[in-house]
Amino acid sequence: MIPVTLITQPDEKPITIKVDEGTVLEDLVKKYQDRLPYKVLAAKVNNRVRELSRRLEEPSTVVFLDMRDISASRIYQSSVSFIYLKAVNDVLGNVRVGIENSLNKGIYTEVRTHEPLTAADVSNLQKRMQELVEADIPFIRKRLTRSEAMEAFKCGNHEEKRRMLNRAPHVETVPVYSCDGFLNFFYGQMVPSTGYIRYFELRKYRNGVLLRFPESSAPDRIPEFRDDVKLYRAFGEAKKWGNLMGISYVEDLNQKIDNGEYREIIQISEALHEKKIAYIADEIIRNKKRIILISGPSSSGKTSFAKRLSIQLRVGGQKALCLGTDDYFVERHQTPILPDGTPNFEDIEALDINLFNENINDLLSGKETDLPSFDFFEGKKRYGEKISRISDNQPIIIEGIHSLNKKLSAGIDDDEKYKIYISPFTQLNIDNHNRIPTTDARMLRRIVRDHQFRGYNAGRTIEQWKKVRAGEDKNIFPFNGEADMLFNSAHIYELAVLKKYVEPMLLAIGQEDGAYSEAIRLLKFLRFFRTIEDDSVIANNSIIREFIGGSILV
Repeated sequence: MIPVTLITQPDEKPITIKVDEGTVLEDLVKKYQDRLPYKVLAAKVNNRVRELSRRLEEPSTVVFLDMRDISASRIYQSSVSFIYLKAVNDVLGNVRVGIENSLNKGIYTEVRTHEPLTAADVSNLQKRMQELVEADIPFIRKRLTRSEAMEAFKCGNHEEKRRMLNRAPHVETVPVYSCDGFLNFFYGQMVPSTGYIRYFELRKYRNGVLLRFPESSAPDRIPEFRDDVKLYRAFGEAKKWGNLMGISYVEDLNQKIDNGEYREIIQISEALHEKKIAYIADEIIRNKKRIILISGPSSSGKTSFAKRLSIQLRVGGQKALCLGTDDYFVERHQTPILPDGTPNFEDIEALDINLFNENINDLLSGKETDLPSFDFFEGKKRYGEKISRISDNQPIIIEGIHSLNKKLSAGIDDDEKYKIYISPFTQLNIDNHNRIPTTDARMLRRIVRDHQFRGYNAGRTIEQWKKVRAGEDKNIFPFNGEADMLFNSAHIYELAVLKKYVEPMLLAIGQEDGAYSEAIRLLKFLRFFRTIEDDSVIANNSIIREFIGGSILV
């Protein structure tokens, strides 16, 4: 018998039990599942996320994970994607499927058939997925030798996987999963069987299919559908940019790095950003917009973008006044309080909305205005430092997480506003079945920036990320549909640059650290990328410089 410290739910006190050596995690879960509100999908064993098929061989601390945990949510997504691919194979045959990107509270996929996919086809796929779930078929993990993997992936639908193997001679074995004879490679983990996937929905959407599933905040229901047309177009533009540079998958980028072509890729990517920013500036001037509101999630590059936009507006004859909503925090004693008693600086109620609207309208009317500067040390606004006045046609750039929320600028004429949502819409995937979430790209950016400029270690940033994401889900993502323009701040080369900065920091995280499991996942993910060691070719006004250093804008 071995001792186990068990935590069955978040914030629940641990209990100490003894189990037989070699006990399977799934068997341990079954003893408690009836008492728990949601299906347990995985477990964290000694700070490392493990599939429920794992055995306990030593004294351990075990934490059950359901959909409320981001790691378990990823496992759910990998598993439902596998079932979807299996259903496509069963219903439509051996056709090529692309798992593309996040969209409309799910994942956008493309199925390449000779005839356009119909609503009836999608209905049949949903029915087949349901049959697979009801059959409760095990996911079987095994390792193939290199030659076995090459043979298994010889079909044209797995071209990217074969390319990766061809260019990685050091790889001796490949982990794969099979389900009822259907075999595939996923760099994530899986639930024990198809019966764990209770909630999903397929929708025919434009040229593809949406695979939708619950969010972490509501694990037992499919979220309300919201048609993010602008986001769909932004990902489409990102795909075109990738095609322009001859890069669709990670191995395409690796080849450019090996061949020394990455310097040209960096320059092209930067030029695409500059061209897009110039286009946005021209749109603002042409439509005579004076209030430019910029928002986006953490580590999107908002500050660099705002300054580059102001430069392009200057080229067009408009000298913008730049403001940040952080200067409009209410006085510290007026800050709303969270249920746990800590100050709530994230919600819009933490801002002095009335003062903001009053100041902006005064500026628009040509009045001299004493704008506040918030003293974060003292917790109050200072005045007399930014007395400003603008001309009749002078624009104001306002950057902040709440900028697209109508409440912030409710007292300002809508005809004056131009709203921009900025985020890195990563379209570079590992292969056609393994996508790179934009969230991972942002977290890697933030880990590097926090270390470079704030002195934080990677563990601290990772531990804070859950709270950051919760704030984004509440205060940023619901409002991206308000934007007149979406700007993709991703660079197709950037993960190969970030790798050399972030890898040592992730390796320094020990198993005793709560961030250990996430560090291991990110390290495994980064192994797919070659490293760009020489980043001197990156321009000093690049958005990526905001994170790695050397920016003349930040």
